[in-house]
Amino acid sequence: MSDSNDPRRYVVIGGGLAGLASAVWLAEAGKQVTLLERRGRLGGRAHAMKAEAAEDLPDNGQHVIASGYHHLFRYLTSVGTRRFVAFPDGGTLRWPDGRSATMRTTGLGAWRTLAGPHPDATALDRVRTALATARLGWQCLRQPADLADLTTAQWFDRVGMPATAREAVWDWLALGIAAEPVHQESAKVFADVLATGIRLGIKDRKGVNIGYPTTDLDSLYVTGALEVFARHGVEVRHRAVARRVHIADGKVTGVALADGSVVPADAVICAVPNANIGGLLDELPEHPEIYAAADKLGYTPIVSTNLYLDGPLGTESEFEALIGGTGVIDEVFDRQLMTGRSTERAWLYCLTTSGAYEQIHKSHEEIVAEQLAMLRRYYPAAATLNVVQAQVVRMPKATFSQVLGTHGLRPAQRTSVPTLALAGDWTATDWSATMESAVQSAARAVDLLLALPSES
Repeated sequence: MSDSNDPRRYVVIGGGLAGLASAVWLAEAGKQVTLLERRGRLGGRAHAMKAEAAEDLPDNGQHVIASGYHHLFRYLTSVGTRRFVAFPDGGTLRWPDGRSATMRTTGLGAWRTLAGPHPDATALDRVRTALATARLGWQCLRQPADLADLTTAQWFDRVGMPATAREAVWDWLALGIAAEPVHQESAKVFADVLATGIRLGIKDRKGVNIGYPTTDLDSLYVTGALEVFARHGVEVRHRAVARRVHIADGKVTGVALADGSVVPADAVICAVPNANIGGLLDELPEHPEIYAAADKLGYTPIVSTNLYLDGPLGTESEFEALIGGTGVIDEVFDRQLMTGRSTERAWLYCLTTSGAYEQIHKSHEEIVAEQLAMLRRYYPAAATLNVVQAQVVRMPKATFSQVLGTHGLRPAQRTSVPTLALAGDWTATDWSATMESAVQSAARAVDLLLALPSES
């Protein structure tokens, strides 16, 4: 229930992960909370879907979770779903000629991965890779002044990273972190995330491991949040399209909706993507700077496909990276190994394409045909498999862009109005566009509001 000693009415705009975390933690603090969501469901860009032909409940995009996502684990603990995250010992790197290599993420195997597990790597390549990796680590923590002016590819060249190591690990890793090809990705973004990982590894006394959800995204992020809301009396308003946060005398007074009504508010967390911020903050003095940053950050497209096949591909691990192809698919996720789902009707493989600037404009049929052809290059078993059902999810504005020139644009959670805070993965955090960034921003926004002087 709400805290009778605090009469403030807290409003959270946006029901994505940043908004959910904000509302959950305000509710846990005993605050009176209203959550406004423009759509008919919560979860934002992370939600489950229905696959009728396969009678299945896949996601709109596969998530991976790093062991260093401390804020995300705090959220999952709050909503009771921490148990639905698993951490395998590693993944698989696969080449189109049938060769593969194990990508270990823990222990001594992780060092071998960083040293470049390319089948063609010579002993000299591995020595050069080890030296280049050490330079990367050092420059992450002691960053050169011009790092923000370099692409990740230029940075790799400067530290002398061998081509075999880049092909096997580093180009793929950089693409996964910032969803941008290395020739246009900001080296500063990549370096900041690596630095965060190194610091967390030192703090936690273990390397950062990569895991995945063992359930659908609705069950992971939303269902438990709804239970928290029910216990604490949080009001959730769907189809509530916020248009403007009203401010008077340096304080929030309400949130105007598209239907002409106003939701009274004494404190607001605005947790919407950069694509939707326009107009909401018109009464905030610094809104031109925030809008300009949101616009300059732009968008990165991602295409995800849930491909149901009538037989198994022959994967070796839960997630596999396709190396040396055309870049059509970055990763293949085996949902049978990940979730233990039944294969009575079909085998489900989730395919992810980051930085999908070309693929985003293609038709459903073109994308499915292109991806199936790619799978047949890497998996011999795919030659005789048929598609039972395919779901193509195009997200033209999947994340904010992290290309060269975007460093320093992300706004802080604090605004000049103490009762108004910002949240969302595009605001300033220790991470790139990740679930952890979204939840960390929520934690900071909530802390700002909870630190306000009491009001009687």
